[in-house]
Amino acid sequence: MSNPELDVVEFLLTTTLYSERRSLDPDDLPAAYRTVFWSDGTIERPLSATTTTASEATGVERPWEAVSGLMFTDRDDFSGSISFTDRDMAEQWFLDRVDADHLMRNPVLASVYEDEVDGVDYETARAHNRPSRADRAFIDAMLEEAFDTDDEDDESMLDLVDVRAPEEVEMTLNDLVLTADQEGEIQKIVKAIEHRDYLARIGLREIGKLLFVGPPGTGKTSVARALAHDLDLPFVEVKLSMITSQYLGETAKNVEKVFEVAKRLSPCILFMDEFDFVAKTRSSDEHAAIKRAVNTLLKSIDEISLIQDEVLLIGATNHPDQLDAAAWRRFDEIVNFPKPDRGMRSDILRIVTREMDILDFDPDTLAEMTEGLTGSDLRLVLREAVLEALTEERTTLTQQDLEDAIVDFEERDNLKNMDMIDGDHDALVAGGDFSGEADAASDGGHSHDHDH
Repeated sequence: MSNPELDVVEFLLTTTLYSERRSLDPDDLPAAYRTVFWSDGTIERPLSATTTTASEATGVERPWEAVSGLMFTDRDDFSGSISFTDRDMAEQWFLDRVDADHLMRNPVLASVYEDEVDGVDYETARAHNRPSRADRAFIDAMLEEAFDTDDEDDESMLDLVDVRAPEEVEMTLNDLVLTADQEGEIQKIVKAIEHRDYLARIGLREIGKLLFVGPPGTGKTSVARALAHDLDLPFVEVKLSMITSQYLGETAKNVEKVFEVAKRLSPCILFMDEFDFVAKTRSSDEHAAIKRAVNTLLKSIDEISLIQDEVLLIGATNHPDQLDAAAWRRFDEIVNFPKPDRGMRSDILRIVTREMDILDFDPDTLAEMTEGLTGSDLRLVLREAVLEALTEERTTLTQQDLEDAIVDFEERDNLKNMDMIDGDHDALVAGGDFSGEADAASDGGHSHDHDH
C-alpha cells in the first residue's frame, strides 16, 4: 500500500542525489520521475523538487501536506520548492522504513546505499530499470529531430508509422495464451536480445527476424506488442499496404524512412503487418514505383540486424500461401499462430473474464461450444454478452448469457459468410455487421477467413 510520506521523501532524496552525482544518467531515474523532467529530449540538472513535480512523479495529491510534519523538511512558499533542512536525518528516517527490495526499484538510491544495505546492488537495479530511450518523451524528441513536421513528406511519413512507447502497450505476455512453440520462439528471442554482445562476438548475426503466420484474430499483433511491453522496447508498427499505396512517387523513400525510424529508436521492435502484400506486388503488374518500393523493402530487411542495429524485425501475414521464396528467406524463424484448440480457448476465456462477475462460470463448456473461433472472436462474444446484460441493467453475468452470446455470434457469422443475393444486401449488413469488427483485440479486426 502506498505511503504518501515515504513516497515524497524518496522523491526528494532521489532528486537531490541525482543532481549531485554527475556519474548518474537518466537510465538511473525511475521512469515515473523521468516523465516529469524531460525537456526537448534531455533531462538537465539540477532536478527541481516542487509541489508540482513531486505530485506528478509520485501521484501524491498534496505532497507538502504529506511531509510538512517531519522535522527535516521545508518549503519555499514563493517557488513551491520542497527541500531538506537536515539531510542526514532525512536519510536515516528513510532507511529505517525501507528494505532492499524497495531500494532496488530506484537505481539512484541503490547506487548510494548499496554498501549500507544488504541485498542492494546498483548494477542489477539499473539493469531492471526501464531505459530512458523507451520513454514517450524521448521517442517524440527523436522523431522531431529526425523528421521535419513542417515538411509535408515527413509529416505524411509519420502518419504511416505508429510508434508506441512500451508503457502505452496495455497487453503483456501474461495476458495471452500461447502455444508451446510460440513460447519457445519468444524465449529464444528474449535470450538473443539479452546476449547480443556474445552473439556479435561469435559472429552469429542471422537472428532476430521473425515471421508470424496465421489466420486473422489469432494474436500476431498482440504478441508483438506484448513483447515490446515486457522487454521495455519502443514498438514501431507499419502496415505495408499503406506505405506502398499512399504516395506512389515517394514509396521507396517511405520504406527507407521506416527503417531509419527504427534504427534511430533502437533498441526497438519493428512490426510489419500485411507482409503478404510484398509477394502480391512482386507477382502482379503493379506500378513500377511500388515494385521499386518492395525491392527497397527486401534490401532493407537484408541489411538490418538485431545484433548490429538492435532492431527486432517481426513480419506478420494472414496469407502465407501468397508469399514467395524471396519473402520467406528474409526470416530466420517462422512462428505459427493457429486457431486456439479447446484447452487454449478455455484459458483465453479465464483470462479475459478475470474482472467480470459471472455466476456458474464454466469456461470448459464454453470452449466446447466455440470450435473454430479465434481469441479475437472470443473477446467479441464476451463483449456482446456484457452489452446484452447491460440492456437489462445487470453487471453480473451468467453462464447462460455467455452461451446465448456464442449462439448469436455464430448465427451472425454464418450470415456474413452467405452468398448475398440481390436485394438482400442491406438487410444482411444491418444484422451481420453488428459484431463490431473494428474492436477485435488481436490482428486488425475480426474476420472469419479459413485460410492457413
